[in-house]
Amino acid sequence: MKKLVLCASVCLSIIGTSYKLVIANDNTSAKEVVVVTEQDGEPAINVMSQVNNIDQHIKDVYSQIDFSKSKKLDFDVFQKAYHGYINLRNSGKLSSDKDILTVCDFSKSSTAYRLWVIDLREKKVLINDYVAHGQGSGDEFATMFSNTNSSHQSSLGFYVTGDTYVGKHGTSLRLHGMDKGFNNAAYERAVVIHGAAYVCDQFVAGQKRLGRSWGCPAVSDKIAGKMINTIKEGTCVFVYAPQKNYLQSSVWLNSEIVSIPVDFNMEKRAIASVQVKADSNATTIIQ
Repeated sequence: MKKLVLCASVCLSIIGTSYKLVIANDNTSAKEVVVVTEQDGEPAINVMSQVNNIDQHIKDVYSQIDFSKSKKLDFDVFQKAYHGYINLRNSGKLSSDKDILTVCDFSKSSTAYRLWVIDLREKKVLINDYVAHGQGSGDEFATMFSNTNSSHQSSLGFYVTGDTYVGKHGTSLRLHGMDKGFNNAAYERAVVIHGAAYVCDQFVAGQKRLGRSWGCPAVSDKIAGKMINTIKEGTCVFVYAPQKNYLQSSVWLNSEIVSIPVDFNMEKRAIASVQVKADSNATTIIQ
């Protein structure tokens, strides 16, 4: 008989070929699956989560995020951002070292704090501040979007952050657009995250709108360094506006979510100790 224990982390004392433990926790909206296989004579663990009710899962995650020190991101926007984030993660596009989601809500006035950087692991908002849109996208509000070079318009969709470089705006962060036809030309257009003097309270007070970029999601010089260092190298950025064509076309928004990341930090995690038969197809269900 082989023993497998799931606590705050997965611990095992097992010799075998392939075993599976499925844990259905009444307090969560997903089943956790621990698959144990033998690789090079040693046990290896592959942990994933099977979705029972993705809508409820997203609501659970949203309700756990501490917005007490920031403006609250609209749930509808978070739902879309998180949906795409999970699909990007499942596709291997994102770094496994960071659970960071950045959202630019361009449905809001540029005079509002419409940028959120959220730590999904710790369930807290790291940054909530201004973010600029492109000159060609509108004045106070961004209403036009483009994937075309020299349009000076913002591009909607999901991005994966790349590396940094030092340019005319100081340290800047390259972006790789993931939505074909909407933002996949971002790298070639040099659409990057950078700091800008026109992203500040003083500009808003004088012009009744935020300053505008040439298509980049520019941020305040005061937060640029911290933000870029936090989200660089493989995290998800979602630029949103209620544009029907994009919302109906994005692969990341419209693909079904098949699994969600397991969060071993959740206090509601089930604690289980079970006996698993030495059978390559053995499955144990705990509720």
